[in-house]
Amino acid sequence: MGDELPEYYFRVRENGAAVFRIDTENRQRRIEMDQIAVINIRNGEVKPHGDRTLSDTDIAEIQTWLDDRTALLAQREVDDILRTMDHLNLTTQWVQSKATEDQLEQITDTLLLTMHDLRSVLVRKKADRLMKATRQADD
Repeated sequence: MGDELPEYYFRVRENGAAVFRIDTENRQRRIEMDQIAVINIRNGEVKPHGDRTLSDTDIAEIQTWLDDRTALLAQREVDDILRTMDHLNLTTQWVQSKATEDQLEQITDTLLLTMHDLRSVLVRKKADRLMKATRQADD
């Protein structure tokens, strides 16, 4: 651990984080983590922990973390989709070159339905974007 600890620590949870203020200014020089809030990343809600009142600095630090975390999760989401496309390509190669009849029997129907569902949604979303662009161009 470095000499300088951050003033805040964010313990990531499924839908956000628990926010702690870090304190080393005590007699034993022990690290104390005092929970000050809980963040819900889905709706941006920040709930002070217990009967606390958050300072302007607390709120600013929490908002910075929330903005950074939201951007990171969006980036990861796109990266996951790009990995999925790679995996689909690898699946195609596996089907073409290595899959046995039994393996193909096991996965074909479900994979075809999954790909059909994805294709339907992508086509509909693409059509919606094209229609929206056409309406904007006409205005």
